Amino acid sequence: MNAPAEQRKSPIDAARLAQANINPATGLATDYLNRFNEAIMLLEMLSACPDCIEDFLAWKPATYREHFATSQFKDRALAIEAYEAAEPAVRHCIDTLADTMTAVLEATRTTLRANLPAETAALLATQSAASLKPLIAQAGAVINGDTTTSELGAAPQSAVDQLMKR
Repeated sequence: MNAPAEQRKSPIDAARLAQANINPATGLATDYLNRFNEAIMLLEMLSACPDCIEDFLAWKPATYREHFATSQFKDRALAIEAYEAAEPAVRHCIDTLADTMTAVLEATRTTLRANLPAETAALLATQSAASLKPLIAQAGAVINGDTTTSELGAAPQSAVDQLMKR
């Protein structure tokens, strides 16, 4: 991400990546974010549908590679190959954001397993979902090449810190 896309030499044809919905400049696919968006959706549904808690508790984290290795994504092998060929700084950014989102989701799952009162569980779910949305947006920006690695700074950690203060 530090070098313009046209200066980067990818071992994979850019047209092939674009056809597979993999950003040719970064080598990443937004399909990975579906894993987190699903968890956020379940959290948002908890206040209206407390029975959704079981679906949320069943959510499982996965690394970028693990996600694509087990997904129905048509070009999953290409997604993994492109990820491995991506700039290390780009991979580090997406991995850090994913690790941060996973930490928030895991902490939320652990707390929700404590059989909280429905109102408390709904409040926790709402706060967790709200803290994850900016991280999803940042991850989307990294995947789409809309940000530089230096712009991310401590943002993931500050999101976790804010959640834990509530």
